[in-house]
Amino acid sequence: MQKKYLLAPGPTPVPPEALLAMAMPIIHHRAPDFLPVLESAKKGLQWLYQTKNDVLILCSTGTGGMVGSVNNFLNPGDDVLVVNGGKFGERWTKICQAYGMKVEEIIVEWGYAVKPEQVETSLKKNPKIKAVFIQANETSTGVYHDIKSVASVVKKTDALFVVDAISALVAHDLRTDEWGIDVMVGGSQKGVMLPPGLAFVSVSDKAWKMADAAKTPKFYFNFKKERENLAKNQTLFTSPVTLIIGLNAAIKMLQDEGLDNVLARHAKLAKATRAGASALGLKLFPKENPSNALTAIEAPAGVDGQAIYKDLRVKYGITGAGGQDKLKGKIFRIAHLGYADTFDVITAIAGIEMVLKGLGHPVKLGTGVGAAQEILMK
Repeated sequence: MQKKYLLAPGPTPVPPEALLAMAMPIIHHRAPDFLPVLESAKKGLQWLYQTKNDVLILCSTGTGGMVGSVNNFLNPGDDVLVVNGGKFGERWTKICQAYGMKVEEIIVEWGYAVKPEQVETSLKKNPKIKAVFIQANETSTGVYHDIKSVASVVKKTDALFVVDAISALVAHDLRTDEWGIDVMVGGSQKGVMLPPGLAFVSVSDKAWKMADAAKTPKFYFNFKKERENLAKNQTLFTSPVTLIIGLNAAIKMLQDEGLDNVLARHAKLAKATRAGASALGLKLFPKENPSNALTAIEAPAGVDGQAIYKDLRVKYGITGAGGQDKLKGKIFRIAHLGYADTFDVITAIAGIEMVLKGLGHPVKLGTGVGAAQEILMK
């Protein structure tokens, strides 16, 4: 028998409380007994997003929320600015191009975060830019972009500020209203501790005004109609009832812990993971602003990063993630996101030590674990 450990940046482990809630008998999504369920979820998401704005609940993965954040507010031919520092920044570009927007990119070297002045320069050069798209956490590189600083630049203009927070929500402090984030996308299978299948999108008053002028075709992801239904504690189409019931259970767990404590826990787990990897002589891939959601680690010279990822999974039952695109074989990634605690980090670092030793890389067992423990015990 081999016990499984899910330490990937999505999907992430689902706590028993949420699993048990989702095991309850199904209820009809238009029946009166579902109304308080969605009402509770609606308020819980506003708490999590730190916003008074509507937070739409969509039956889709996070990418569906990204798509809706493009075609609900813009028209074909509109100028948009995309921060592209990895595979998911690249996704914003592809979605915008699919709907006919004119995309200007800020290409950020993988492993680095965008500088607010780069965004400011682009907006000054092209005042016709209608929206700025960015990742909070670039999952492919393990880099966190400074959303607060970039938001302070964008809100001086008429452009919308649209943030993909799918893997950053819960792991990083994202103050939607205070910072002026107009549209922010989240997903269920990351820090919210649920199976895949839900996307969440907060929308500001500024964004709703732009939605009135947006003529881009839309049907399933029609945010104005979703908003109308949300006011009645309904979703536009068939509600993912079971997932929304689980959402309430997961948010209650986060509320019981307290948002500040949740954020502090993620910061500590990330710091310990980085310390453990560094003690083993491994280099962290991010050159700045490492994420609190996951840690991207460079494979040592002469060792295939994909072999590390594979051996963790096959030999020890630890599912992390490999590198994507040009980083395939060069890095591996370990998440400490959502339903994660002290011994998830210990398990991950111990597994890395054993895999590296098994692959012939010189490792003194316990070195990384000890360094992580020093952080975790503080």
